[in-house]
Amino acid sequence: MFTTILPYLLSGISVGGQYALIAIGYTMVYGILRLINFAHGDVFMVAGIVMVYMSASGVPLWLCIPLDLVLTAVIGFVIERIAYKPLRTAPRMSIMISAIGVSYTLQNLVLYITGGLNQLFPTIPWISDSITIGSATTKVVTVVTPVLTLVLVVALVQLINHTKIGMAMRAVSKDFETSQLMGININRVISTTFVIGSFLAGVGSMLYFTNYTTVIQTSGAMPGLKAFVAAVFGGIGSIPGAVIGAFIIGIAENIIKGLDIILFKAGLLKTQIGFATFSDAFTFALLIIILVVKPTGLFGEKTTDKV
Repeated sequence: MFTTILPYLLSGISVGGQYALIAIGYTMVYGILRLINFAHGDVFMVAGIVMVYMSASGVPLWLCIPLDLVLTAVIGFVIERIAYKPLRTAPRMSIMISAIGVSYTLQNLVLYITGGLNQLFPTIPWISDSITIGSATTKVVTVVTPVLTLVLVVALVQLINHTKIGMAMRAVSKDFETSQLMGININRVISTTFVIGSFLAGVGSMLYFTNYTTVIQTSGAMPGLKAFVAAVFGGIGSIPGAVIGAFIIGIAENIIKGLDIILFKAGLLKTQIGFATFSDAFTFALLIIILVVKPTGLFGEKTTDKV
């Protein structure tokens, strides 16, 4: 039975790592600004489109990869400066509406550029190659993703815990106003948060579109939503929580996709029911359950508002 589950398990771990890289952006921005950046999934999608057009224009692939990551980070910085910074003292509803506006602006911009046609993501050498693990044949990216995700998460945690900017980020996340009074450059901290989150979304984009090779203007919608659910599930504001939540969701949804075959081969099912239809629904059902049972998520801390 394990040989039947193995391909879905590997795929789940890989997708979970990609969701984790997106979820970190959600949880970092929320931790500092108490803002859900609804445009974050579209930044992930734009990173894929930028990669497609750079490689198609003749830029060498070894240069496309770092350029794509830098441009994605710049896009995150520009979005924060144009759409969020002017509304910093406005009601949260105004900022949320601005975030939704940025999301649809990015989608429609890409729709205009591409004409709504599927764009083929370039083949990245080595990580696009096939590899056999036990009874499963998969791409190298499936193995690389969880390892790279954990390395980046450890590096981020070290940055937050052992650098000056990391200390400033922790201070701002605890008390925005007091940090300002203590002389912390709030604008720099917030911009750095958006740059890091967008950079990680760019990395996730390369890994994700190596597996799912077509990019369209709505490609960031579902991964973005699932990454948001992962962040809430793990405890939004908690980086380890977002990562663990993402891996749980990635593994669970891929196991559900193969549940018919797994149960059929195990002799527990005589006809296929079509569990794969509910793989996306599971993610959002999980969100409802976690909000009812533990609204702060697995690792979230209960906060009290001062009056």
